[in-house]
Amino acid sequence: MSKGHVLVTGGAGFIGSHLVDTMLARGFEVTVLDCLLPQVHGDADMDADGWPVYLNPAARRIRGDILDDGVFARSLDGITHLAHLAASVGVGQSMANIVDYTRNNTMAAAVMLETLTRHQHGIRRMAVASSMSIYGEGEYRALASGKKMAPPLRSHQQLLERDWELAENGSVLEPVPTSESKLLQPASIYAVNKRDHEDMFLSVGRALGIPTVALRLFNAYGSRQALSNPYTGVAAIFISRLLNDQAPLVFEDGEQRRDFVHVLDVADAFATVLESDLQAWEICNVGSGQAITVNEIARTLARLLKKNIAPEVLGKYRVGDIRHCFADVSRIEQVFGFRPQRQFEEGMRELIDWVATARKPVDRSSTSMAELAGSRLVV
Repeated sequence: MSKGHVLVTGGAGFIGSHLVDTMLARGFEVTVLDCLLPQVHGDADMDADGWPVYLNPAARRIRGDILDDGVFARSLDGITHLAHLAASVGVGQSMANIVDYTRNNTMAAAVMLETLTRHQHGIRRMAVASSMSIYGEGEYRALASGKKMAPPLRSHQQLLERDWELAENGSVLEPVPTSESKLLQPASIYAVNKRDHEDMFLSVGRALGIPTVALRLFNAYGSRQALSNPYTGVAAIFISRLLNDQAPLVFEDGEQRRDFVHVLDVADAFATVLESDLQAWEICNVGSGQAITVNEIARTLARLLKKNIAPEVLGKYRVGDIRHCFADVSRIEQVFGFRPQRQFEEGMRELIDWVATARKPVDRSSTSMAELAGSRLVV
């Protein structure tokens, strides 16, 4: 007997398709709603109906844009659980394509939530993909006092001087795991969109009495990433460069720290909160809880791909980038009992194994760099 029927928006994408597999394995029926954006799917292997070949055949499929009249409402037939992952994704690109990102992200969320307030439906639980980008800078500690703090974003003048680290009164601050209580300082339109996502879903979820969880995803990686999309995750971008015998392009000095979480851990986190019967309106980080530098990522991928290619450290910065941010993952364990399981090296080997079976990616880094530079977003 089915545990329920989950609608996964963006369910043909990287994270969404893994969530589809996970929910089916846990005994749910699944419907996928996806508009199949060319930027994401343009170079993927597709079936005769135009869907990615990796998409689970047991899932019902609806091709459509949430912004088109009536598409979302018609998708709700029989649905009991909603996982909203559909979005335009790309911190840098969002600063150049502000209208498109706000339409596809914030306005799409508004259409969904207004539909829920005006139509009869059976949704009894929701989970929405938020992002670590809404934090802006991560959390820090002053070395002298040991006090935790949320420093302001680096100034344009500081970055022009190539002074990368954050400091207080001349003393460099130490980055520490970022908790959900940290002050939000979104530094890009994408981040603003994602902050809107979680606020909108939580407020409407409370008003309608639908338990809702916003998951702040850190840097997800794994199979099915769009390797030819120059605005996708850094691991996929670096792999695309290396497979084309090009050096990974690293902004600043490459020593900025990030948190990389395996896509199967992300899918398990979504499944856990959707399957829970806890009456909760929560915000939770989803990361590995481990910090790694961008340089380490580039070197690890080159080693696993057997490419003797060092990263090219540009000494430039992108408007909207932050220095350090990695996750405190204690809340999701305390509230929902979820812990990430995959280790970085193991996960990257799995990603490389998948890449060996996928179509060779097209390196479009120069195109994205030109677009950012043309919008005065690379300095």
